[in-house]
Amino acid sequence: MASTLSCSAADLLPLLGPAANASAAAEFICGRFEAVSNKFVDTGFALDTTYLLFSTYLVFAMQLGFAMLCAGSVRAKNTMNIMLTNVLDAAAGGFFYYTFGFAFAFGSPSNGFIGQHFFGLSKFPSPSFDYSYFLFQWAFAIAAAGITSGSIAERTQFIAYLVYSSFLTGLVYPIVSHWFWSSNGWASPGRSENLLFGSGVIDFAGSGVVHLVGGVAGLCGALIEGPRIGRFDDSGRAVTMRGHSGTLVVLGTFLLWFGWYGFNPGSFVNILKSYNGSGSYYGQWSAVGRTAVTTTLAGCTAALTTLFGRRLLVGHWNVTDVCNGLLGGFAAITGGCSVVDPWAAVVCGFVAAWVLIGCNKLAEKLHYDDPLEAAQLHGGCGSWGIIFTGLFAKKAYVEEVYPGHPGRPYGLFMGGGGRLLAANTVQILVIVAWVSVTMGTLFLILHKLQLLRITPEEETEGMDLTSHGGHAYTLADVLDAQKQAAAAAV
Repeated sequence: MASTLSCSAADLLPLLGPAANASAAAEFICGRFEAVSNKFVDTGFALDTTYLLFSTYLVFAMQLGFAMLCAGSVRAKNTMNIMLTNVLDAAAGGFFYYTFGFAFAFGSPSNGFIGQHFFGLSKFPSPSFDYSYFLFQWAFAIAAAGITSGSIAERTQFIAYLVYSSFLTGLVYPIVSHWFWSSNGWASPGRSENLLFGSGVIDFAGSGVVHLVGGVAGLCGALIEGPRIGRFDDSGRAVTMRGHSGTLVVLGTFLLWFGWYGFNPGSFVNILKSYNGSGSYYGQWSAVGRTAVTTTLAGCTAALTTLFGRRLLVGHWNVTDVCNGLLGGFAAITGGCSVVDPWAAVVCGFVAAWVLIGCNKLAEKLHYDDPLEAAQLHGGCGSWGIIFTGLFAKKAYVEEVYPGHPGRPYGLFMGGGGRLLAANTVQILVIVAWVSVTMGTLFLILHKLQLLRITPEEETEGMDLTSHGGHAYTLADVLDAQKQAAAAAV
């Protein structure tokens, strides 16, 4: 926020002449001027807060998108279960992010590893943070948990969802966000000194912080649980297990697309900021618009590339593949959306589509089962997005979005050298290591305590019937009753 305009009675007095009441008039005028100036400052804060809250609501709407996408991607007998887990990702995440998570992420002043203040939002609001900023960051935290829930769908005990979601949003994710987004984080581009490789990691809206974290956590859980019953036949060949509703998949995809306009552009946090001095048509509002454009182009390009790429590979047009490709493009552009040109976003989306296709092929060969392709989509495409930023970040945009360090490194392909790419590569390595150790250990403990995977009988019957008191759809209940009646008649 710009500083207030100043008015000095001493400076104004000579302009008023030798009148007897000149001093009083000067003080009165400056007092009125200061009042008007303060009103403009208040309006600026209100405008930025409104922008941030609106972005938060868009990001939160992505939870509905995740719920619909997950529901459509699983079989009908597990619909109630996956919907409930998505609700609890938000609810449990809200409590634990309020209690611990935000403090670990942004509790400043702190060391480079973990935050140390604002537990339970104590001493809020402060000159650094207001409540709206907490809410925005909470919406990001539960997005990471929602990614993980898709990877372990259709075979995970309900108690395991509660435990991992609380642990991820309360500890694992906040520490990662502290490293790369807090001004005190050891790899943050917002540090005042000692930047990693003279650059810090540029991960604007979270290709690594959100998507790679969620993808790696899901990968750990799915690997420890193993594939669903029937996913691979006796000879090891993959058996297609389609979700029960393409309609819900498409609905969820469009809701996520809509929410991404809060996820990426909203990460500017404020909008009322000029880059070239007041009165210019160009400012942070322009960067916000550019970010929305790069987000759109990356997703659209990835969707089209997936459409024709899968048509060449399998011989038909598949709506689920296209939806996943679209989301893969969004996950990839999230890290560099604010610092690249629109043409570069097209490159990002094109490569992201092939990364997703390649990761899915590799998953089949390794007998890895992920009902929503979450680890491949968010982990694989998120990793590409981090590398992409190190290659295509534009100098002018980097200096606008991350001011304060003239000569900061930018994209390798844009003439900025390899230091940003090196920093971003470090980000991939440390996230994979940190999440694998923490979440992998948690899932192993749950597995040893027999709290992770449901029994084969429960998996065959479906979790809606065995754990939630009935099916999500009335027709399924009717068919089940008919089966039971037929069995009793025999």
